[in-house]
Amino acid sequence: MIDERRRADAVLEALRQVIDPELGIDVLSLGLIYRVAVDGDAVEVDMTVTVPGCPMHATIMADAEHAIRSLGWAEEVKVSLTFEPPWGPERLSPEACERLGR
Repeated sequence: MIDERRRADAVLEALRQVIDPELGIDVLSLGLIYRVAVDGDAVEVDMTVTVPGCPMHATIMADAEHAIRSLGWAEEVKVSLTFEPPWGPERLSPEACERLGR
């Protein structure tokens, strides 16, 4: 359990490297990551985008998968897009709010 918690933390840290190309802010700070589950070398991530129909969703999801695989131990990676619950600006981190002038 401790090892899986450390691995989940490592996944979250890796996702800080995934930048929304339109906003220039990482997906974690934007509150786009809803769930990270680690089971051994398998990782599942549920994430969203700021608006349904975002033209960059495939790129952001591929970048997320790449960031997770770059950890070296993640053999099975599944990144799923969800819109439940809908994203809202209340999910922004304080740093993201500041960068966006909120």
